[in-house]
Amino acid sequence: MAESSKLTTTLLTVALILLISGDSPARAGDIVHRDDKAPTRPGCDNNFVLVKVQTWVNDREEAEFVGVGARFGLTLESKEKDAHKDRIALADPHDCCTTPKNKLTGEIILVHRGNCSFTTKANVAEAAGASAILIINNRTELFKMVCEADEPDVNIGIPVVMLPQDAGESLKQSLQEKINVSVQLYSPKRPLVDVAEVFLWLMAVGTILCASYWSAWSAREAAIEQDKLLKDASDEYLSTEASYSNGVVEITTTSAIVFIVVASCFLVLLYKKMSYVFIEVLVVLFAIGGAEGLQTCLVALLACFRSFENVAKSFIKVPFLGGVSYLTLGVSPFCVLCAVLWAVYRRHHFAWIGQDILGVALIITVIQIIQVPNLKVGTVLLSCAFLYDIFWVFISKRMFHESVMIMVARGDKSGEDGIPMLLKIPRMFDPWGGYSIIGFGDIILPGLLVAFSLRYDWLSNKSLREGYFLWTMIAYGLGLLITYVALNLMDGHGQPALLYIVPFTLGTFITLGTKRGDLRHLWTKGEPDRICPHVRLQSSEE
Repeated sequence: MAESSKLTTTLLTVALILLISGDSPARAGDIVHRDDKAPTRPGCDNNFVLVKVQTWVNDREEAEFVGVGARFGLTLESKEKDAHKDRIALADPHDCCTTPKNKLTGEIILVHRGNCSFTTKANVAEAAGASAILIINNRTELFKMVCEADEPDVNIGIPVVMLPQDAGESLKQSLQEKINVSVQLYSPKRPLVDVAEVFLWLMAVGTILCASYWSAWSAREAAIEQDKLLKDASDEYLSTEASYSNGVVEITTTSAIVFIVVASCFLVLLYKKMSYVFIEVLVVLFAIGGAEGLQTCLVALLACFRSFENVAKSFIKVPFLGGVSYLTLGVSPFCVLCAVLWAVYRRHHFAWIGQDILGVALIITVIQIIQVPNLKVGTVLLSCAFLYDIFWVFISKRMFHESVMIMVARGDKSGEDGIPMLLKIPRMFDPWGGYSIIGFGDIILPGLLVAFSLRYDWLSNKSLREGYFLWTMIAYGLGLLITYVALNLMDGHGQPALLYIVPFTLGTFITLGTKRGDLRHLWTKGEPDRICPHVRLQSSEE
């Protein structure tokens, strides 16, 4: 199993480098142009809202597009049943900067962007008798339409909606072919809380809970085994430094800092060189890591049952791998098959299930293998990750004109649905669809600290209430909950989860340690003092 642990650790490094934090549920036509400082005044103070544009071609329901409402104009209905279905007419001239040559009797006019202001187009369309105006953008994304700073008060009485270039060209082509096209415009509201966020919260908390107990159980078993060996060992053995646990990798302060620097470089590389091929490489790496993590979890779980005890302890020598248990050989094909099926069908609507299973298994394995030796290392790691998250979600906008973290998470420049190093659940009751997501780093990094707290509690024989694990676990859950509250208050814009999680978890741990007088011990040694079995034996003989 040593070889498997090394492989998992290597794949973990790849996963951790992709510290995609924050939850970005909106996927259908995200607004990428920001006009938060645009002037507002009477008649030009609408909220920017996404608009559903349902189309009918020759009275047959066809594709649904997504547009964005302007800062000005009549607000749209929020319910589909209250929205009117009207025919579309193509503007002549196409820019609608002057009175259209074609007569309008309540149709929705389709115009091109450019040559005059948005408000001018809307005023001309309203005067010509249009019931609404659809403006085709000259790019594939959406653009927030605002009033010009030097314009007088605006009084536009029809809805104004912008469409992405591909959607507008599709409608234009149908109209040029003399096809009868109708559309229905409405802007449904998002629910305050979606069930997906609840399940994602439970998944993240449950994953850390399972990983922490596995890590603590392994540490306690290793400590018991070490005591037995020390009690019966020779003087030669006592003079050597015994290993704490086989297959465990302990982080140092230097490696924590280096990791954040390397992660930043890799994130910029992903942002600059994001492509279809790059995503495919990450898919392969995630599939390998997920299969390895799933195998490690299943072997550890099945080995607890008597029916599998013999095959778990029986080994066979495999070329290039060394000694491998029969149980591992039996489980491996199933794990590989799960990873392959996910990779093949990852673009289907149900692929998130496989991705989450592989991701959870990988995270649990990682937290069990990689350990924080003391609170000092945990503080350095989480503090660096805290600054990393804030910089690449918020501050990077000033340097790159967009959030690097969110762009990489969504895979906007790759033509794919984003990188696979995420847990995600479809938003079940959101009319706009999409996914609620959380990055591996938002679970693994705090999870390392939570697992450390439980190992310390168990080795110190502390009760649940007197220990640190319960309160650190509660703090993580509250921090993640605050993340979702902030996400909804910010209208779905991605949030750096570690911005909220780190102060809660780390602050709770340090405060409790200070109050109980354990901080110095937690900060430096990270484990309770244990009396050597030989000392205990000598005391009993006296």
